[in-house]
Amino acid sequence: MQQSVTVGEGADERRIAVLHREGKGPPAVWIGGFKSDMRATKATAIDSWAERKGRACLRFDYSGHGESGGDFEQGTISRWLEEALAVMGQFLKERPILVGSSMGGWISLLAARHLLEKRPALAPAGIVLIAPATDMTEKLMWGRFPEDIRRAVAETGVYYRPSAYSEDPYPITRKLIEDGRHHLLLDKPIQTGCPVHILQGMEDPDVPWNHALELMEHLPGDSVSLTLIKDGDHRLSRDEDLERLIGAIEAIA
Repeated sequence: MQQSVTVGEGADERRIAVLHREGKGPPAVWIGGFKSDMRATKATAIDSWAERKGRACLRFDYSGHGESGGDFEQGTISRWLEEALAVMGQFLKERPILVGSSMGGWISLLAARHLLEKRPALAPAGIVLIAPATDMTEKLMWGRFPEDIRRAVAETGVYYRPSAYSEDPYPITRKLIEDGRHHLLLDKPIQTGCPVHILQGMEDPDVPWNHALELMEHLPGDSVSLTLIKDGDHRLSRDEDLERLIGAIEAIA
């Protein structure tokens, strides 16, 4: 059932589109990636599984994404995290399984930390991460940019990065980079309080598989498993990849 949540006030107000399926829990919560949306292949596969099994499922689009309002170029990790937490606060009644893809993996870990500290009754029962782009603004963007692109971001406020997944380039803003530095996780242990399963393609050009290994090293206190898919790309949306994804969710559920 499509619904919406309003986040922010005044000029900062934006309408967040939500798809909520009632069912038995723990609910699977899809937390999408940068420039992705809640009707993409993996999100739809999770919802189809939930429908077959009578499970609860929650999906949403960040502002500037999919069916939500707002301007993509105003987006930051703080802003999108706030929206994820607002949606979960509105719809969840029990501990969820967070399913985070790419940037959504980073936001899932940030949301898990917040819920564990502030709302333990909604702290995740488990987390499944697909090519998690933890600290991506610093390690996978700024850290990889040559000097001329860094200068363009600093001087003009935005760099339009060509994308393999869209005809339109992705705007990488100075605001996104600077805000991301307030949310870095890979400089200390990460506590989630629940099992974590990471799915990572070894042919991923955007999130190298050793980035997933680095994340594992920062999850010392939790039950963590990593599935490396030798011929897997960044999307991991083939039939066999979707089977692995559903299997990981069912193992936790």
